[in-house]
This record gives sequence, C-alpha cells and structure tokens, in this order.
Amino acid sequence: MSTSPDFVAYVCEQIEGIGNVRSRKMFGEYMIYINEKPILLVCDNTVFVKMLPELECLLSDAPTGYPYDGAKLHYILDIDDALLCRDVISVAEQLIAIPKKKR
Repeated sequence: MSTSPDFVAYVCEQIEGIGNVRSRKMFGEYMIYINEKPILLVCDNTVFVKMLPELECLLSDAPTGYPYDGAKLHYILDIDDALLCRDVISVAEQLIAIPKKKR
C-alpha cells in the first residue's frame, strides 16, 4: 500500500509554519523536506523520523517501525500532536544536513 497524496498534504499542513516545507514523491512514498533537509519519511500513510539519539527524550514512548523493506528502524511520529512535531522537527533539523547534489 502506498501513501495517498491527501495524507501527504495533511502532514504538510500540520507542520506548516515550521519552515519551508515541501514533499517529494520517491518510489510511491514521500520524503518531507523542511528548509531543504530530509526530515520526515511518509510510507503507508505513516510518518517516520530517523532514530537520532537526541530525539530519544522526546520519543521514548513512541512506537517504532520500518518504513520499507531493508530500512533501519525509525520512530513513528504522531502527526496530530502539533507540539511534539514542532519539537521533534526542531531538533532533527539541527542535526540533519542538506543533501549534496549529485553530479
């Protein structure tokens, strides 16, 4: 099952105002970029965030899962919890670099 465009639009609306938010479709699923940094992964209508040690205090009780076969374990982010989303994105954005462009 792939992610619906309506769900991606909902995710983007929920985090609106945090920075420059855009989504990119990748292999039937989506990456959400904030200020050009790949912060959230949306697969099967579920929002995932990389398991960074700095996020453990915020997401210690959050469920975890694999966004796709072969992926590393990620936290599952409750996109309806606006305060938590803002805190998680704020921390993750400081740690994740802008991807280098391929030649």
